Amino acid sequence: MIQHPGVLALLLASGLVSLMLGFAGWHAVEIMLRWNLRSGSEVQLDLERRTYLVSTLVANALVIQILSLFLFVFTADGLHDQFVGAMCAAGSLAANGFGYPTLLVKLGTCLLAGVWLVLHHADTRGHDYPLIRAKHALLLLLVPLVLLETYLQWRYVAGLKADVMTSCCGSLFGQGRQSLGASLAGLPPRFMRPAFWSVLAALLAAGGLVLRKRQGTVPFAILSLAFLAVAAASLISFIGLYIYALPTHHCPFCLLHREYGFVGYPLYGALLGGAISGLGVGALAPFQGRPSLAIALPGIQRKLTWATVALALLFTLIVGAWMVLSPLRL
Repeated sequence: MIQHPGVLALLLASGLVSLMLGFAGWHAVEIMLRWNLRSGSEVQLDLERRTYLVSTLVANALVIQILSLFLFVFTADGLHDQFVGAMCAAGSLAANGFGYPTLLVKLGTCLLAGVWLVLHHADTRGHDYPLIRAKHALLLLLVPLVLLETYLQWRYVAGLKADVMTSCCGSLFGQGRQSLGASLAGLPPRFMRPAFWSVLAALLAAGGLVLRKRQGTVPFAILSLAFLAVAAASLISFIGLYIYALPTHHCPFCLLHREYGFVGYPLYGALLGGAISGLGVGALAPFQGRPSLAIALPGIQRKLTWATVALALLFTLIVGAWMVLSPLRL
């Protein structure tokens, strides 16, 4: 399996990202221990010179990290015909015990990488490196997670055997099975429908408050993360049923297939992009009083808030269209 082009690309990307973040992590330790902008020492000047190079390196590495999440799912989906019983990425990821843990860690690093890029963008708008400690502290959290992900991904792809029998998505997300996927599939639509619309309404209301009064940025960030979780659970519980036009098919990965118009990619892209933008609004909240960001920060938070609201509405518009046009009625 390692000779598969997608697997090779994933291993290459993870190796490069790990190397770049490992180097940047050492620089981050120096920043946290020795950074003093009031000092004119040689150490401080050297740190200031290197921080531009390292920040550029990290920004590029994290963009690759975010894209690798989609490549990982795409590759797992493309490998499903190598296993007995697999119909999509759900079966490929279940081929050994490292597939789903890798996916979950990749999701976490994707969100944190997006927040780091938001902090970095805001930091470059101030003349006195106003967020340099915050973004390097976050980098120190990201480095071990990315290294863990690289290890899990290697164990996953190295352990793939073509003769392994795995489970299909109908079994993994079927009711009556003891698993997280089956539990999400078993969530009753009569509960998930009001939950989805309630969280969406709360997110939009909080977004309006942030845009009009610049208040409630932290609750808005929490709601953006809640919308990601509730919308993903709703996809498995009842939205996917309309898209498949089948009352028993709950798989979140078959949405990536051609017969469903690859609708999963814009849906998951909107959810992740909205969550990153919303979390970025909350991550910038503690720095609203920084004088060097007094002009730039409100504009950045406003753009991020608009992006979160627009992506949530885009997700709702797409799934709403499928639900209206679907022949299935629940």
